[in-house]
Amino acid sequence: MDTERQWSRPDHDGAGDRRTTPRWRPPGARLPLRLAVAVVVLLALLLGISRLTDLRLWPSLPIPFASREVDRSQPVLLKTIEDLRVYKAATGNFQVLVDLEESSRGIPLAVKGERTLFVAAGSVDAEVDFSTIDKGAIRVSDDGRSVEVTLPRARLTRARIDPDNSYVASRERGLLDRLGSVLADNPTSERRLYQLAEDKLAAAATQSGLVERAEENTRAMLQSMLRSLGYRDVTVTFRDPPT
Repeated sequence: MDTERQWSRPDHDGAGDRRTTPRWRPPGARLPLRLAVAVVVLLALLLGISRLTDLRLWPSLPIPFASREVDRSQPVLLKTIEDLRVYKAATGNFQVLVDLEESSRGIPLAVKGERTLFVAAGSVDAEVDFSTIDKGAIRVSDDGRSVEVTLPRARLTRARIDPDNSYVASRERGLLDRLGSVLADNPTSERRLYQLAEDKLAAAATQSGLVERAEENTRAMLQSMLRSLGYRDVTVTFRDPPT
């Protein structure tokens, strides 16, 4: 039986009539290369189509020991609804650096103790309580052109720490405290930092003039509203609540 053979000869370089021995290639030698090129082109086309059409060609394989998050929280329970009868007239945004050191007397901080720098950001509101206004709080003149309003003084709310903008800048721990933190967490330390930050923000709010700004804003709001009703002279007075 005759076998078909393919012969290839290299081109002459003009150096002479010397010829090399022809090489024989089997008929299917070029087939795997062409097949591989065709497979690569086909996969590229399929991937392009899958991205355009958002089509998944194969399911995602599960990753062994992969972490997962399961939310087993209970439904939110509505306990009470309270009507707001206060006017939030001003808000102060504050930032404070809390430098807290806890150490033992006679023991160096490098051995036992902790020093933390905590940057706390929060806000305090100043509001006026309208629920305590009685009938005598609003007095209208006989001609109906003047009105006098008496309100309780503005009060400050509790300081609120913003956890998204608050962070621990640095923390130094002694050797014994580092060993203890490996065995157990200390949430009391974090709670103490927030408590100190709230106290400092509240103290700063009392000295910031926030109450005076709230009363000015409330006075301006009432004057604008009552003048739009036809009153020419509007007087707003703030007083301390009766004890």
